[in-house]
Amino acid sequence: MELVDIWPLHGLSLRTPRLELRPVRDEDLPALAEAALAGIHEPDRMPFAVPWTDQSPADLPGHTARFVWGTRANSHPGAWTILFSVIEDGVPIGIQDVRAMNFATTRTIHSGSWITKSRQGRGIGTEMRAAILAFAFDRLGAEYAESGAATWNDASIGVSRKLGYRENGVHRFEVRPGELVEEIGFRVTAADFVRPGWTLEVSGFEAARALLGA
Repeated sequence: MELVDIWPLHGLSLRTPRLELRPVRDEDLPALAEAALAGIHEPDRMPFAVPWTDQSPADLPGHTARFVWGTRANSHPGAWTILFSVIEDGVPIGIQDVRAMNFATTRTIHSGSWITKSRQGRGIGTEMRAAILAFAFDRLGAEYAESGAATWNDASIGVSRKLGYRENGVHRFEVRPGELVEEIGFRVTAADFVRPGWTLEVSGFEAARALLGA
């Protein structure tokens, strides 16, 4: 018996022209920690609802590992999160997440992502989100995909609009003590998804299907 027999998600892989997306493996953690430590966003603006990048350089690698392990351990068919390592030229450069509650009934997924700052501005964010949408709609059988971005986050908003998302409300939350953020919600249907000019390659899905309630 191998690890993939115990936890089939470890065999899942999505491939685009430039990237591989696979559920985070323990061997990915050092490179992901380095990618986060190298910088993701300007320190005076927090793009994440949970300000995890405020961790000190000494604490952030361990925090990242604990988050990955906890997410993996708490996923089951009724409520799951997949943290995909985004791999370019064999090196993990960020994470694309997909999550759902009661997916068998709601047929709705939610997503979020980050990539290290040096790889931003090259269309990678669009490519990795397009991969997740193609996977969700064509393999999982999702009907809706939702995401969100702070009103100042033009790059994330641009990706959403480029892929066919439509605005789905605004809500406010405190991201840091005393720091208010307004976030735009986005939603896209399978019919409105603006597909890329390439075809997603997927392997290992059938073994993982039951865990995802698909």
